Amino acid sequence: MLFQPYKSLFAALTLGLLCLSPARVMAQGSAPASDAKQPQWKDRAEYDLYDAITKDSNPKTKLEKLQQWEKQYPSTEWIKARKQLFLTTYAALNDAKATVDAAKSILADDPKNFSALYYIMYFTQALYAANQSPDILDQGDKAASTILANINTPPPNVTEDQWKGLRPQVELLAHVNLGFIAMQRKNWDTAEAEFRKSLQMNPNNGQVDYWLGFTIASEKKTEKVPEALFYFARAATFDGQGAMAPPGRAQALDYVKRQYKIYHGSDADFDKLVAAAKNPTPPGDFKIEDAASIEAKKIASEEDWDKAHPQEALWKSIKGALTGADGANYFSTSMQGALLPALKGHVVSMTPALRPKTLVLAMDDGSNPPNTTGDATLKFETALPGKVDAGTELTFEGVPESYTAGPFMVVFNVEKDKLQGWTGKNAPAPVHHTKKK
Repeated sequence: MLFQPYKSLFAALTLGLLCLSPARVMAQGSAPASDAKQPQWKDRAEYDLYDAITKDSNPKTKLEKLQQWEKQYPSTEWIKARKQLFLTTYAALNDAKATVDAAKSILADDPKNFSALYYIMYFTQALYAANQSPDILDQGDKAASTILANINTPPPNVTEDQWKGLRPQVELLAHVNLGFIAMQRKNWDTAEAEFRKSLQMNPNNGQVDYWLGFTIASEKKTEKVPEALFYFARAATFDGQGAMAPPGRAQALDYVKRQYKIYHGSDADFDKLVAAAKNPTPPGDFKIEDAASIEAKKIASEEDWDKAHPQEALWKSIKGALTGADGANYFSTSMQGALLPALKGHVVSMTPALRPKTLVLAMDDGSNPPNTTGDATLKFETALPGKVDAGTELTFEGVPESYTAGPFMVVFNVEKDKLQGWTGKNAPAPVHHTKKK
């Protein structure tokens, strides 16, 4: 993939900024003799053909003229200039394979030729996308490494001032390419280092963000997963200059959402990840808690709650077991006929309304809001005194007699002395008024 930040440099190279210009070639052709032998045209027709090539701004017709020159003059003292023109013309036509072939022909005679090295580096990703050959990675690696090794020296025909403007783009592309090559080779540490270096030079590159996220994730280090998710989110949501194309961002967003849910256990706080990804690098307080840690804290919290609320915890456990697939077996083997420890609930109804022998309670199970549906029936052999208001809290120990799963209800036989919280008093005897005679 060719990135937008490098297009201006690509254009400069294609137009010949970093190779011999027509004026310079003509000047060399007419220069006085010196100790170094100057290349000579075979005849005027060769010069005129060359002149027409250099003046042609259409890459397609320019290539036709170059091929004519090569056919009519297979051997020429201007072979180096012709190779350079083939190189830049193929590049202008965006013909990756032909450009790289032309570059390799130049490097056979001039191993440090900047333009040839640059174009090999520039087209490495495109060529590898079409043909995953290790040779493509090898030549791209060598080209980028050679450029970086000589990065302090301006290429021929480039001034110091020109190089100050061009060097950052060249250096950046070299590091991106080395990261890409290392990633394809699964050299994760090298890829990570190169991608980080390139993002330090230019933090706004969505594709490199994605590649860095992929590289970090591929290291399979649990502690680094949040950082990988950060860079995936950055690639998916960054929409400024250097962003991935909208379809790529949409795919990245779908991917990071799925990976976040797997790691975190839910979609909760995904918006916080997106907000953090507005920064080029993870903020100092950035973190994403993994699902296992969240579950461990939840279990620890539930255990603490169970210890502090034993009655509610017991009923929650009982209800969960009875409503499960094996509820009937659980009741018959673990509950029926056995005196259970103290449970707690609130009065829903009484039968009869005064001096009841049956109570329906909404049992406390720690739910929020509290349970208000009757799910336990308490039966007494003798009537309870008086009555209490609905909602009165009662604690009891009882022996389960039966239960139904739908609607859920457990029936207990309870002794009066096993009931706590009943405040009803015996109702006063009715007053009979006698008529006066």
